Amino acid sequence: MGNAPSERHTAVLLVGFMAAGKTAVGKELARRTGWRLVDVDAEVEVLAGAPVAEVFATRGEAWFRREEERLTREALDRSGVVVVPGGGWAGVPGRLEGLPPRILSVWLRVSAEAAVARAAGDGDTRPLLTGPEPPLDRARALLAAREPHYAGAALHLDTEGRLPVEVADHILEILRR
Repeated sequence: MGNAPSERHTAVLLVGFMAAGKTAVGKELARRTGWRLVDVDAEVEVLAGAPVAEVFATRGEAWFRREEERLTREALDRSGVVVVPGGGWAGVPGRLEGLPPRILSVWLRVSAEAAVARAAGDGDTRPLLTGPEPPLDRARALLAAREPHYAGAALHLDTEGRLPVEVADHILEILRR
């Protein structure tokens, strides 16, 4: 098939801050490659029987992060997958180092301002943006702490002002090389 990815990459890992477009781009990539989408937040929700915000409130962030890591690693062991962990997964030192060359890691870049605007526009309730400080201040601090780790991805793509299909097109170009 003309749209098939090369043999070189057998999985894509999309990382980036909340509301960067990871899920939307992941769905588009999965549709166009025929690969399975593994949305790790959705998998945690199925496991817990509750939305992520409720999981944070009832089971705690530590439980969420443990399950997120386990499910992401299990997904990355497969071929023919587009893996989309939550924004905090790649923010942990060392997570992007040592990935097998068959996995194309992609950092979907977004500013804190755009992320907060997108999340609010979607009616999202992001547990890490709740609290006494303004959501934008919290987002800026989180993004600043995570960006050095996201930068370990092989490919960096800005998502602001771009539709998910445009971002997916760029990734598909890389996969076909």
